[in-house]
Amino acid sequence: MIVKNLDDILGTEHEVKGGNWTSRRLILRDADMGFSMHDTLIHAGTETLIWYQNHLEAVYCIEGSGEIEVLPNGPTYDIRPGTLYALDGHEKHLLRADKEMRMICVFNPPLTGLEVHDENGVYPAMVEELPTGMRRKA
Repeated sequence: MIVKNLDDILGTEHEVKGGNWTSRRLILRDADMGFSMHDTLIHAGTETLIWYQNHLEAVYCIEGSGEIEVLPNGPTYDIRPGTLYALDGHEKHLLRADKEMRMICVFNPPLTGLEVHDENGVYPAMVEELPTGMRRKA
């Protein structure tokens, strides 16, 4: 059984700051759960290009407000607490936050915890080498 509290993540290498967002990475690939789970803040007044070519993602908003615009030609959807969106077609999109949004995000395949978006908003397919302390269970 895995039991964690957000306080266990804050201020550690599992709290990743990406400029427009802060991802608190709760469950990662080394947990062997088949997914990763993140408590992510999308900072107010930001616009972030994202294109998960190598991952499926489901996102559930629990705080704040904003919108997601599917590229290149829409549509655009409002995001507020209680909204879920799932990128089941690897949609390229812009994520905008009016008020800081707190999102619960689930990725498949799971992230290792090292990923950051490249210039196209993409996470790499897989980072093979896990950092010390993040070894897969035997």
